[in-house]
Amino acid sequence: MYSEKVMEHFKNPHNLGELEDANGVGEVGNAKCGDVMKMFLKIENNIIQDVKFKTFGCGAAIATSSMATDLIKGKSIDDALKVTNKAVVEALEGLPPVKVHCSVLAEQAIKAALADYYRRQGVDPEPIIGKMEEDCHHCEHGCCEV
Repeated sequence: MYSEKVMEHFKNPHNLGELEDANGVGEVGNAKCGDVMKMFLKIENNIIQDVKFKTFGCGAAIATSSMATDLIKGKSIDDALKVTNKAVVEALEGLPPVKVHCSVLAEQAIKAALADYYRRQGVDPEPIIGKMEEDCHHCEHGCCEV
C-alpha cells in the first residue's frame, strides 16, 4: 500500500520536533480525519535555515510532514512557496488516493508557517501566500488533485 520512501519517513521522520527560536509557526488540521500538523521555521535572510514539525496523525501524515520539511530546509521562501502537495507525493514515490489529503495538509502547514513569519514582520501574508484554506474536506473541493 505504501512506498518504501513513505515507510522510511514514517519510521524515521526527518526534522521531527520543535524549534524554540522559530520565527514562523503554522498549525493546520483536518477535522474529518483528525490529522494535525505543526511546522516551525527559522528564517534568516529569506532562507529557511531550520525547520521542524510535530504531527498528530496517521503514518502518511507523518511521512508527508517529514518529506515537506526536507523539501524546504535550506531553501528560499520563494522556493518553499512553490512546494505543492503533488511535489510531496512525488518525492514520496506516491501515496494511496485516500491519503493524498495528508500531502495537502503538509503544503498548508508550510504556507501557514510562512504566513505567521510574514505577520511577525508586520507584512500582510495574503498577497504573498494566498488565501489559506481552512480544511481540505477530504477532496470535496478538488484541492487534493494530483
